[in-house]
Amino acid sequence: MSISHQAARYFSRKEASNYLFERHGIRRSYEYLATLACKGGGPVFRKDGPRRAIYTGADLDAYAASVLSKPMRSTSEAA
Repeated sequence: MSISHQAARYFSRKEASNYLFERHGIRRSYEYLATLACKGGGPVFRKDGPRRAIYTGADLDAYAASVLSKPMRSTSEAA
């Protein structure tokens, strides 16, 4: 009995920026993702060599969930 494992798709920082917007409506420029990678508070990433950061869809989805609010019907619910 074998279990097939699908390889994770990795996104470059520019692709991650596009993914966040297209899938979740979250605008984060690739420059801002680079800033977050240095300061903290951004999506989890891995390194592909000494300088290149790469992201998985699952990690980008988790980041989106962490920055989006719960669904609301009124702005008064935000408080």
